[in-house]
Amino acid sequence: MKGTSELREQINEAVATVRKNTDSTPEAAIILGTGLGALADRIEGNVSCTYDELPHFPVPTVATHEGRLVFGELSGKSVVAMQGRFHYYEGYSMQQITFPVRVAKALGAKTLIVSNAAGGLNPQFRAGDMMLITDQINLMGDNPLIGPNDDELGPRYPDMSEPYSRQLIEIAERIALEQSMKVQKGVYVAVAGPNLETAAEYRFLRYIGADAVGMSTIPEVLVAVHAGLRVFGVSAITDECLPDALKPADIEEILRAAADIEPRLTKLVCHLVGEMQ
Repeated sequence: MKGTSELREQINEAVATVRKNTDSTPEAAIILGTGLGALADRIEGNVSCTYDELPHFPVPTVATHEGRLVFGELSGKSVVAMQGRFHYYEGYSMQQITFPVRVAKALGAKTLIVSNAAGGLNPQFRAGDMMLITDQINLMGDNPLIGPNDDELGPRYPDMSEPYSRQLIEIAERIALEQSMKVQKGVYVAVAGPNLETAAEYRFLRYIGADAVGMSTIPEVLVAVHAGLRVFGVSAITDECLPDALKPADIEEILRAAADIEPRLTKLVCHLVGEMQ
């Protein structure tokens, strides 16, 4: 476990390395999830830093995650996109997983936009849907805020009454209506993975109020809220996890579903960034 002063020192070292490549002050940080990394290609005048260049950054081991920070403009706003994220099941600590959020905050970001691929638990959802995340349930068995708290980074007991900005959700709903894009809303539950769930587990997750399940996002959101960032989250529903009609998971089909959602998600996020205040 890092000491508080050590964590701040590591953040400063990463920021200093970024500053050798760009003096950008991003208004928003965007974490691009499984199959959704192409949004980085829409960023204009981009400058990138690979994770292996940056002190204290882990390197993704998942094939669909490239592993770089991309700085530039999206819809007229300065942003930094995290193309490739880290997962708890890769063996990283919660503090390592969330370190890039700390760096984004130190670079000036005020908002975190996070996307993920998730399995649909709500029987009204279909593979190919987009779900705006309204709330979350942490079943990962760990928390990045455990340990000594650094008051300069955030409060000891961060409030989680509004982990996802209601204002940004309302803007996204309006954009979706104007652009004739169907969106769902719901609660996201995160588990440690890497295995997919049993029928009994899917039934339990639905019973406790979850609409979609995945293996990421919540650690980053916890740290973002701790750091005082607004958060907007969206899940790409890549498969239907209905316990009474469960079929073996096909990872290739899941990635194809994520690729099918990608253009719509990119459009939604581009418009949202343009309208953020």
